[in-house]
Amino acid sequence: MTQDLSSNYKKVFDNRLGFGERPALILVDLTLAYFDESCPLYAGVEDALASAIRIRDSARDANIPVIYTNVVYRADGSDGGVFFKKVPVLENFVAGHPMGAWAPGIQPAEDEVVISKQYPSAFFATTLESTLKDLRIDTLIITGLTTSGCVRATCVDAMSYGFIPIVVADACGDRHKTPHEANLFDMNAKYADVVSEAETIDYLRAKHDDTSH
Repeated sequence: MTQDLSSNYKKVFDNRLGFGERPALILVDLTLAYFDESCPLYAGVEDALASAIRIRDSARDANIPVIYTNVVYRADGSDGGVFFKKVPVLENFVAGHPMGAWAPGIQPAEDEVVISKQYPSAFFATTLESTLKDLRIDTLIITGLTTSGCVRATCVDAMSYGFIPIVVADACGDRHKTPHEANLFDMNAKYADVVSEAETIDYLRAKHDDTSH
């Protein structure tokens, strides 16, 4: 069945965008809620966190802009609108809640951008688009959580705003394998290039070599 699905999609969706010339890295919502087993949002995606950290370190070495997102709500959730009403567990991201802290190893550096959002896409009602345009970015390397939620929403909006979305499969995670794999498949077919950690790090190392000469 998987082969039939792949063959079917290749008739229509089988194109690669490739990495651009001016990338930025975004780490989507890598907060403690997804890594603390006492939290209902715990997702068991420690491998994705480790991969995202390795990619972040390579981006720093290559002097590539690194951007983080988190989710922060007012105490009553009123700035979360329908999303907050639909998903009550988002109360874990009310300002000051301990589950909204950064996951281990994800503390941003002082010169790295943090964008706090209230909805799935990192672009919606935030300064991300203008920040990327100011930096003349053409490629957004996307890591983080969750694959079927905020990663996908950010990927689709990145493409819609004219940035090349590169989704790193190893550095994204979800609560369940099925939505994770299905959304990676669909993003790769229609919106982005889905790549491995190794391919991403090779690209970043090449960028580092280019800038060091």
